[in-house]
Amino acid sequence: MTDTAAIFRGLRTVIYGVSDITRAKEWYAKAFGVAPYFDEPFYVGFNIGGFELGLDPNSPSGPGGTMAYWGVANAESSVEYMQSIGAAVATQVKDVGGGIKVASVIDPDGNRVGIIENPHFDPGATS
Repeated sequence: MTDTAAIFRGLRTVIYGVSDITRAKEWYAKAFGVAPYFDEPFYVGFNIGGFELGLDPNSPSGPGGTMAYWGVANAESSVEYMQSIGAAVATQVKDVGGGIKVASVIDPDGNRVGIIENPHFDPGATS
């Protein structure tokens, strides 16, 4: 049996799809009282209490527009492991910039499970 504790490092990121990233960035900065640590036109990331709140203008917004991402050391091997236990790949591993890699799989019940390899994110940081 694979040591899953060595693969999965805990919940890291929740990403909200947004229709207007500038408006959403301003709203979330005000709501949580922190500035984003990553701020690009394609993605804005906030560190909130050691977890990442992400805003993605290329994901659907509203109901069903949220995905939780589990932190891993290696996205490729984590997706391979998930496939080996019956998950289907929803989105292949993709480098989204700065060495950050994301992917998603579908569990046997049809739920999407996000996987993120983010060498820049420090879950111990508080702001």
